[in-house]
Amino acid sequence: MEGYKNFFAHSLALVESEDIGEGTKVWAFSHVAKGAKIGKYCNIGEHCYIESGAIIGDYCTVKNGICLWDGIVLEDFVFLGPCAVFTNDKYPRSRNKNWELRKTIIRRYASVGAGAVILCGIEIGRYAVIGAGSVVTKSVPDFAVVFGNPAKIRGFACACGRVILKFSGKIKKTEKRTITCEFCSRVYSFDSGKFSWIGGPSLP
Repeated sequence: MEGYKNFFAHSLALVESEDIGEGTKVWAFSHVAKGAKIGKYCNIGEHCYIESGAIIGDYCTVKNGICLWDGIVLEDFVFLGPCAVFTNDKYPRSRNKNWELRKTIIRRYASVGAGAVILCGIEIGRYAVIGAGSVVTKSVPDFAVVFGNPAKIRGFACACGRVILKFSGKIKKTEKRTITCEFCSRVYSFDSGKFSWIGGPSLP
């Protein structure tokens, strides 16, 4: 590995950006373009491309084979599984000078499974979990677990990552439940379709 100020890049990586935080690692055959921003203590796997205008927060994990384009924003502690796919143009055409950039935001602690496709112009909420191979066409609320094509809400996850509420059919908007995570003892409420933390250890 080679040292670039306060971060490391593999000798076979191409790093053009000067806005990379301390402790971050960029592995072989990855390209970080000038104008891309990466926070501290991130891990960028092999065969990744981070385009100018893409923003990655602190402590993020970007696994192998991922391209992050202009308009893609990862907040802190985001996990992206191998070969997850992102876009930034809803109506793509080759050499279209009038295309419209659609921003996509992945909120803190969200996890995106391997091979998932995230369409542009949406937001993935805090602590949300996107199942492997899913096609996400609309915004996902905090804590939601979604999968399928198109991805639908199938339950909700604790901040620790465990799925603690599962739905076998459509969510009943009138349902009211209190759920305690057996792994970390955090307590949540599900009320009229909204899932929220209400007690136990504080959220990270």
